[in-house]
Amino acid sequence: MSNDAAARQAIRETVDNWAVWRDAGDWARFATVWHSDGYMTATWFQGPAEEFIRVSRQGFESGVSILHFLGGTSVNVAGTRAIAQTKMTISQRAAVDGVEVDVTCTGRFYDFFEERDGAWRIVRRQPIYEKDRLDVLDPAADVALDPELLSRFPAGYRHLAYLQTKAGFTVKDGLPGLTGAVVEDLYAEGAAWLGGSPTPGVPL
Repeated sequence: MSNDAAARQAIRETVDNWAVWRDAGDWARFATVWHSDGYMTATWFQGPAEEFIRVSRQGFESGVSILHFLGGTSVNVAGTRAIAQTKMTISQRAAVDGVEVDVTCTGRFYDFFEERDGAWRIVRRQPIYEKDRLDVLDPAADVALDPELLSRFPAGYRHLAYLQTKAGFTVKDGLPGLTGAVVEDLYAEGAAWLGGSPTPGVPL
């Protein structure tokens, strides 16, 4: 196996482990997918990976239901650095105005990887939010969405942001979607990372 092929295999395994261990609440192993300076951006969180693990565990133990499903991965390797893009779906279940709903958001994990001491780990994770939808669990129930609140957020994660805001989270606006200046800037930061930039861009 070539070095690049081995790197791609190790990176995909790390991406898979992120989703399985995080959703299973396996926090000790979840911590191993990050480098010590790892950084996570999500709709509801932006900060160091260590803090992300802490608040994710807190939410998990209090009943917050957020799950991740993965699709294909594309990896670009340049020496000891890589950019991995992985198709994913975020699924969250919660009550909106007393009505139980599921929100599914489809997009990509855009990961800045680096090999240090023989281990490929995440330095920065930036999701790209492409589209989402909200479904009521009980077909006989109905929920009236506030159009003003819904329109505050980009189309790629509008319903996810709505649910999370109603659940008490502070949701960040202006995260990257399928097209637009924000995602183009992210791609440029990825290219710079592969080209040897001292940092993995400016986290959102």
